[in-house]
Amino acid sequence: MKKQIIALTLLLAFGAQAEEKGFKKIFNGKDLTGWAGPVQNYQAVEGTLRCKAGKGGTIYTKEVYSDFVVRMEILLPAGGNNGLAIRYPGRGDTAYVGMCELQVLDNTSPKYAKLHPAQYHGSAYGMFAAKRGFLKKPGEWNTQEVTVKGSTIKVVLNGETILDCDLSKVDKTKAPLAKYKGRTRTEGHFGFAGHGAAVAFRNVRIKRLK
Repeated sequence: MKKQIIALTLLLAFGAQAEEKGFKKIFNGKDLTGWAGPVQNYQAVEGTLRCKAGKGGTIYTKEVYSDFVVRMEILLPAGGNNGLAIRYPGRGDTAYVGMCELQVLDNTSPKYAKLHPAQYHGSAYGMFAAKRGFLKKPGEWNTQEVTVKGSTIKVVLNGETILDCDLSKVDKTKAPLAKYKGRTRTEGHFGFAGHGAAVAFRNVRIKRLK
């Protein structure tokens, strides 16, 4: 029995290592080395990357990515609001000049009760709405994986696919396409778009796709 437990433990460990193969940490847990933008508005706290309360702006990796998978853990305070900058050019509002901003939001907050459907957590801001109901309570850590391939984006939150969309197929009757000029970008930086809340991220790692 003991041998079987050991064998199972080794198998699970091997599987976890295989699953993480090719991923590279882009936040070292100590400081913002490798990041650009208004880095003074963020801080490293006990291994987490946190937006300072009342601060914001888009910080981004110095490296540029085309197709990639990024994994992380996210902790939202009550009423928290942030975003993932996808293929960001390094300046401007990523929701419009980047491929998109993927929302990071406390969907349960009363102040967000009347948002557009494509403004809730995991949504490609203003273009495609993510499924709701899979975020953990504010103050609890969520796991999230985002796959960006070509014009498509897939978001898996706590094991559930909440978004699987193709930005080349945005319904122009529902989104003013002229406003989202960056949605056809094929490469750019990855980043976090803070909006004044102390949202925290950890275990942020990325894998390039060929």
